[in-house]
Amino acid sequence: MNMTDFTMDFFSLKGQTAIVTGGNSGLGRAFSLALAKAGANLFIPSLTEDDGTTRELIESEGVQMEFLQVDITEDGVAKRVIDGCMESMGSIDIVVNSAGLNKVAAFEDFGREKWDPMMQVNLTAAFEISHEAAKQMVPKRRGKIINVCSMFSFHGGQGSPAYAASKHGLAGLTKAYCDELAPYNIQVNGIAPGYYATDLTRETRKDPKANEKVLEHTPANRWGEPVDLMGATVFLASQASDYVNGHILAVDGGYLVR
Repeated sequence: MNMTDFTMDFFSLKGQTAIVTGGNSGLGRAFSLALAKAGANLFIPSLTEDDGTTRELIESEGVQMEFLQVDITEDGVAKRVIDGCMESMGSIDIVVNSAGLNKVAAFEDFGREKWDPMMQVNLTAAFEISHEAAKQMVPKRRGKIINVCSMFSFHGGQGSPAYAASKHGLAGLTKAYCDELAPYNIQVNGIAPGYYATDLTRETRKDPKANEKVLEHTPANRWGEPVDLMGATVFLASQASDYVNGHILAVDGGYLVR
């Protein structure tokens, strides 16, 4: 392929199907909408019941959305998700492992009752979904897997060792699955959001001291907005990133450099 072959169509996802776990709430909704705007149909498995907000956003882009209310940590659910997507959509081209869980406590109170569910959602479920999806991608020698990592894929995790450990593990899975699947023309990458203005960070942003601490560490001097993640999502899901593999893309306003 020559340089002159490149067009903006390299970013198009028209006719493709994407699975976004937890894609009907939080940052997951931004990932879903970004892919829909690029032309992809969406299959969204989530524990959170969909109130119709996400469906309206997705279908207004002229694409199809299917929703499956399910606990992705339960045995056999990953295969159920993949089979459901294949049955309703006919293909799986993109997977975004977005569903996540974070529990915070002092280290002496942070036991297995907090550790286990976080590892199951943040790491094991992402592995199982990717494992099942790859079985569909390998025969056609094409696919994209995007793992939603974190700043805690790079840093320690005061207050939540399981969050840091699971997100470090997810970065490791990203690299390991790149190594496994790249020979089949499947790209496996991660997105690591910085600090974003979402419902989950509302209390932090209300606290002047905590808010200032985040801003002082962010060269952009602002919290990220969900829209800041959408371009990176489309890029990693599209033909434009076919030679990007095993990479963790920080979308953090420069947080990691300071």
